[in-house]
Amino acid sequence: MREQAASLRAELEETNQGVLALYAELDQQAEQLREVSDLKSRFLSYMSHEFRTPLGSILSMTRLLEDGMDGQLNDEQLRQVRFISASTSELREMVDDLLDLAKIEAGRITISPAWFDLMDLFSALRGMFRPLVDDNSQVDLIFEDPPPLPMLYTDDKKLAQILRNFISNALKFTPNGRVVVSAHLENEECVRFSVRDTGIGIPSEVLSTLFKDFVQVDTPLQRGLRGTGLGLSLCKRFAELLGGKVGVHSAPGEGSEFYVTLPLKLDPERERADGHP
Repeated sequence: MREQAASLRAELEETNQGVLALYAELDQQAEQLREVSDLKSRFLSYMSHEFRTPLGSILSMTRLLEDGMDGQLNDEQLRQVRFISASTSELREMVDDLLDLAKIEAGRITISPAWFDLMDLFSALRGMFRPLVDDNSQVDLIFEDPPPLPMLYTDDKKLAQILRNFISNALKFTPNGRVVVSAHLENEECVRFSVRDTGIGIPSEVLSTLFKDFVQVDTPLQRGLRGTGLGLSLCKRFAELLGGKVGVHSAPGEGSEFYVTLPLKLDPERERADGHP
């Protein structure tokens, strides 16, 4: 019996040492993964900051050329300058998306909630998109008057960024028809913002992947438009930071509806979390 007990103790001791060694190895691998993730986030952040300055300079120069500061441009020159300006703006949007992604992954996104009126938000968005709609008379951008809603307490800038992305996508993928922005109470505690369009729609098999990083819908219209595939992913992350969620309903040829549901008042615990979901 003594020999069996001693043998069992030795076996258990060996097993415990193996378990401790495994835990140590797992801790080391977890630390390495954290270091890799931190390096990736820092790289994205530094790269984004380095790109922003020259891109801003290019946009400033194209604006000066368009305004004729060094003499009026002919039609062909003006077309080329506007092409440069548009391409630079698209690239800056990509850089901004990458910077936001790096901040979120590093836990450095700051939530800045404040009380605001929904009509003020809709008015600002309407003014922002008016030049795009005026240039494309085949698409009507409609902001529906919301029912009476209480003042909202959340980060209006991040909410505006979510809605800007939804509206921009709707306008891109609606060759003609309308894009409708609306809001209504989901329940006593939440409000739902919706962007509906009469565009090309999205196949059902890709709906579940739309809010993942670097995902783009493979359609002929999509191939003519550039992007990082990060816009909807960032919308999802921003919504979660604000205690809400995003979703989509769509079918090919029947248009799409993207929505975000947020609490009327941001949870104080999330506010104190300072960017950590």
